[in-house]
Amino acid sequence: MFGAIEAGGTEFVCAVGTGPTDALVSEPIPTTTPAETLQRVLAFFRAQGPLQAVGIGTFGPVDLNPASPTWGYITTTPKPGWANIPFAPTIRDALGLPVHFDTDVNVAALGEHRWGAAQEVQNFIYLTIGTGIGGGVMVGGRLLHGLIHPEIGHMLLPRDPAWDPYEGGCPYHRSCLEGLANGPALQARWGVPGKDLPPDHEAWTLEAHYLGLALANLTVCFSPERLVLGGGVMRQTQLFPLVRKKVQYLLNGYVQHALLQEGITQFVVPPALGDHAGVLGALALAQQGHVA
Repeated sequence: MFGAIEAGGTEFVCAVGTGPTDALVSEPIPTTTPAETLQRVLAFFRAQGPLQAVGIGTFGPVDLNPASPTWGYITTTPKPGWANIPFAPTIRDALGLPVHFDTDVNVAALGEHRWGAAQEVQNFIYLTIGTGIGGGVMVGGRLLHGLIHPEIGHMLLPRDPAWDPYEGGCPYHRSCLEGLANGPALQARWGVPGKDLPPDHEAWTLEAHYLGLALANLTVCFSPERLVLGGGVMRQTQLFPLVRKKVQYLLNGYVQHALLQEGITQFVVPPALGDHAGVLGALALAQQGHVA
């Protein structure tokens, strides 16, 4: 049996098991102080019996360099109280188990690759569009890391002030993808949460425009075989045809492949694991690390 932690800015979800069919998933644990939250996480695992390893997918930014003295830390997060917290080392030392650590979106990508919407491809991108926006990238069957890790949500996008007077809500970049297209941006721009807007509201045309810009950029940069879009905003399923049409329009026939024409519904897809992509991906990370 393996343990898994999906650490979000609002709540933590833990699980034990070996896959989707046997995973025992915890009730959500509110993200309060690091001490209180991690103690509740540890209590969950201690009540479940022996484990082989634990996988963690977390909000960030984080330090993923195994040679770094701050490996496993949440680093410069704007989440109050959580900057420079030794997340993975705390779990490792308290449970006496190997811990495998990555970003929340990377592990969600891993989950979708192992059990979900990207099982048959080796090169794809998973994006979550919700309170924040982030992305995990898999290239050749391996999650992409580098200087730190992909921060797709902070891709800078053009904004037409005449169409969209809202300047963006990102404290670092204002009009980046996250600042223009996350859930809080929808609410700030239109005065109500996105879930309360009707399906034919002009908000969704603008949202699809920004998401289409991002996906077109990602397509020409990474040449993915699939783009998986999850998160709370994408529960508005009317977005999928709008986004697909926008991607086709922006690419303008430059990237020649059947998936970008008649196969577009297989190129831009929803996640198969739904809200459990992250915690199941963390379970897959623990298994992958254990085997390695």
